[in-house]
Amino acid sequence: MSETVFLKIDDLKKAYNGFSALKGINLTLHKGDFLTIFGPNGAGKTTLLRIISTLLPPSSGRVKIFEYDLEEHPEEFRKSVAVISHQSLLYNDLTAKENLEFYAALYGIGERAEKIKELLRLVGLYERRNSQVSEFSRGMQQRLSIARALINDPYLILLDEPYSGLDQHAATLLKKQLALLHSQKRTIIMVTHNLALGMREVTKVGILVNGEMPFFRNRNEMDADRFDETYFSYVSGNLQ
Repeated sequence: MSETVFLKIDDLKKAYNGFSALKGINLTLHKGDFLTIFGPNGAGKTTLLRIISTLLPPSSGRVKIFEYDLEEHPEEFRKSVAVISHQSLLYNDLTAKENLEFYAALYGIGERAEKIKELLRLVGLYERRNSQVSEFSRGMQQRLSIARALINDPYLILLDEPYSGLDQHAATLLKKQLALLHSQKRTIIMVTHNLALGMREVTKVGILVNGEMPFFRNRNEMDADRFDETYFSYVSGNLQ
């Protein structure tokens, strides 16, 4: 992992009609970090990802990737980020290849045939490249979503509950894909409820409760084997 500061969030806040969804989040990631953020429903996890992905403006605070400030350079910032969630963002009436061609065109990627072929092979779907997405299982759609997210070679990958709805086989394949992405020194932030799956491959761990992050540690500075106890102590102590 590089010691280059990649992502820096300072006192990030978000309020909706007087409700504070985020109450001053601070964190720093280095290039190649894999951060998993755990938290109960309503903790603010998805709100945080939506702000980082430029889909939602913050009420106050700053978010920077390298020298790009989210509010000052939104276009450059947006090009650096990809989102993978439990919603595939794929078109069911298009084939796997056509979906990737569509997203490549959105990003203005020229000479994209080799790139698409490479990505389909990466996620194990090259043999199904001409099949409609409507024919794919949930796990296959999630793998194609990874290919979609990588089409513009992003610096930062955001994962919003990526294991939701996956059976054991599909979850195992997704774990392998995430391990591969991490081995490529991509910076990753994942939010999940699943303590066991969420601890794999990570370099940093956060716990988000009631819009605050009372726990943020390097994995090698914590007792990973007893993390479930740590998590429930923070959650039970902060639930309203």
